[in-house]
Amino acid sequence: MSLGALHVIKQQKNTCTAAVIFLHGSGDTGQGLLEWVKFLVGDISLPHIKFYFPTAPLRPYTPLNGQLSNVWFDRYNITPDVPEHEETLHSIGKEMNNFITKITNENQITTSRIVIGGFSMGGALALHTAYGYSPGLAGVFTLSSFLNNNSILYKEPKYLNSPLFMCHGERDTMVPISWGKKTFEELTKLGISAEFHPIKNTLHELKKNELLQLLEWIQKILPEGVQDN
Repeated sequence: MSLGALHVIKQQKNTCTAAVIFLHGSGDTGQGLLEWVKFLVGDISLPHIKFYFPTAPLRPYTPLNGQLSNVWFDRYNITPDVPEHEETLHSIGKEMNNFITKITNENQITTSRIVIGGFSMGGALALHTAYGYSPGLAGVFTLSSFLNNNSILYKEPKYLNSPLFMCHGERDTMVPISWGKKTFEELTKLGISAEFHPIKNTLHELKKNELLQLLEWIQKILPEGVQDN
């Protein structure tokens, strides 16, 4: 199942030496996420980094009684204690791996110059991609995101070297911060280098201050002037 529409923010300079893949939450689109980010922080273009905002495939979504929705993978329920839908996770994991290969080829960069992350379900896919399907990524970020209690990543992680940046709203009722903290704790037990930032007075949403923190972290992970080996 192929990805939907793609929106790209190009780097300010002529040459792209790094890339960020930013994945939207369930039911959204790449364009919708990009507009949300622009509304909060304005222009996010950077001298050397290209931003990619892909759209999830349109697929039947069990929590919506099988209605079609732009979701990265299916879920049995929106709770942490159900099994992951491994079939759709595996399918989209392979699709994201192909997408990353496309980015490396078109920009002549390596995976060590790519950061992947996302909001909510998009962050969950970013975790599965970085630690289960695409080795050597520069970093991973999640915003108000999660992994289920018995995630396949906790049992069979393949790659653990990508550092992780997590933000989570303290008042999130859809994905409670306790769920996000549990995800953080389980991943750090595996040896993943991670940082967790609670965001005050925040529900299941993006906030300007967390996006500014994220952009600062991205520029540390993907500094300008570094060339691929």
